[in-house]
Amino acid sequence: MRRIWTWSLDLPPDRLWPVLADTNRLNEAMALPSYVLEETAQPNGTVLRRGLGKLAGYTFEWEERPFEWVQGEHFRQDRIFSKGPFGRVGVAFHVEPKEQGSQLTCVIDLEPRWFIGRLIGNAFAYRAAMDLRRRIRQAVDFARGERLTRFDLPPPKLPAGARTRAAALADAIDRSGYGNGLGHRLSDYVLDGMAADLVRLRPKRLARELGVPRRTAVEACLAATRAGLLAMRWEILCPNCRGAKASTSSLSDLPRGAHCSSCNIDYERDFERNVELAFAPAPTIRSLPQGGYCLSGPMTTPHVPVQLLLATGEHRTISIELPAGPYRLRTLHPGACVDIDHEGGAFPGVRVTAAGVEAMEEGDPGRIAFANEAAFEVVALIEDRRWTQDALTAPEVISLQAFRDLFAEATLRPGDEAAVSQVALLFSDLRGSTALYERVGDAAAFNIVRDHFAFLATIVRDHNGAVVKTIGDAVMASFGDPADAVRAALAMQTRIADFNRSHGGDRTDRHLSLKLGVHAGSSVMVSLNDRLDYFGSTVNMAARLQGQSQGGDVVLSEAVACDPAVKPLLVAVPTRRESVGLKGFESPVGFVRILPAA
Repeated sequence: MRRIWTWSLDLPPDRLWPVLADTNRLNEAMALPSYVLEETAQPNGTVLRRGLGKLAGYTFEWEERPFEWVQGEHFRQDRIFSKGPFGRVGVAFHVEPKEQGSQLTCVIDLEPRWFIGRLIGNAFAYRAAMDLRRRIRQAVDFARGERLTRFDLPPPKLPAGARTRAAALADAIDRSGYGNGLGHRLSDYVLDGMAADLVRLRPKRLARELGVPRRTAVEACLAATRAGLLAMRWEILCPNCRGAKASTSSLSDLPRGAHCSSCNIDYERDFERNVELAFAPAPTIRSLPQGGYCLSGPMTTPHVPVQLLLATGEHRTISIELPAGPYRLRTLHPGACVDIDHEGGAFPGVRVTAAGVEAMEEGDPGRIAFANEAAFEVVALIEDRRWTQDALTAPEVISLQAFRDLFAEATLRPGDEAAVSQVALLFSDLRGSTALYERVGDAAAFNIVRDHFAFLATIVRDHNGAVVKTIGDAVMASFGDPADAVRAALAMQTRIADFNRSHGGDRTDRHLSLKLGVHAGSSVMVSLNDRLDYFGSTVNMAARLQGQSQGGDVVLSEAVACDPAVKPLLVAVPTRRESVGLKGFESPVGFVRILPAA
């Protein structure tokens, strides 16, 4: 039996799609049960997915057929049941633009397995569709800013004393130097938020929902973990589906690779790219159900704009206009893939063979052809190769002062190391610090040097960096972005000038002169002296460049000075290009000196 409904909604298709395709949230809002999938690799490399769940007193077992979708236009999925009143349940949605909004068509197909299925089929489909329409309208109103919450939901079941405990932890978070006043907002989010959002709490997405800067949210999550409201999860994401297939609570326990049963592939740990830090509620505050409410909908892989289920010998052409960018043509099962750097306009077709994917000639703009020439059913897809912007990668975390301060014990296992393709390193040193001790005495000099360490650390944190270590009167700091490192260096020289004016005025015997060098490049992260440290030629170059500083200036490597985000910073300051031979480097090294302010 088939039932069809058509609804008008006050959102255009591009804004309705993220609401409609977020099937995990919608299913949770409809009080559908969570479930887990058993994934079994088949001889041809594909994966059979079987689900198990209970609903309305019935036990259901089913084959979870792959979703199909074309972003912004339609999606559909079938479940083939071996237990329960229905033999097949299919759901499909189609979106079309209509005036200032959209027209949404919902199709529910039911094939009864036995008499009770025929008896309850129409009523079941109608109730499901009406509840779904209500939930979609709530989510649309939320997207339009007309609701404070996405859905009307009953309060979740919490462990005894969870709210009292969470309130005390929220106070502790706010007392922390890194809570940023978000303790109670974060506590409310954990206590009352949807399980779909909490099972893998990503701080960058949380920042958008709370309307705060990213670093503010990341620091608050770290402080909440230290307090006991949240638990930390280091995850190794699959390079295909980008799901978390290996997870540990400790950085030192992170494996070097993992297996993705969904994609049937083994993959290596790429510390910079696919190691992500996420969070979840501490079990004493809120326990979450296993699995999810929809484990394979379009928004579980939002980097995939097109996914099609193709029968053997099937040819199909779809309509979609893909923006310029890097894409990959592949299948869900292992095999050859093709990378495309799309410049806009016509897009290549996708041919699937037993060996994998091949690119066909480009068709008409806005039309993409698919062909399955393999001897079995396949799922072909087009994915955006750019990594998700919501992932909080390991190098980003480790370059934050909050992580260094709150989790100083977090290290890699002995003998382990992690390659980082780019880190910006800043080295500082006080010029003539030995003479300072002689001029003003040990106690006074110590206080001056201590104050200088304090404001340098504050500047590093304010510019999204972390102090890696101090060596005598010198500081080594790391930054994920070279521009942040340069901004921090300029702020340090400005702060030193202010410090000198406020400590002795014209008494130059108390003045500080700061030498600074900045370089960016690849490095290796290791554990040295029970802390995370960097090793390699990038470290050596940054230290050598600091040695070329004369005090009051900033020495930048060519790699830093030529960074697109750094160039605008150099327009407003006096600079001079120089070259010098440095110990350990065969050829003379060019650099840019930012001259002291007049």
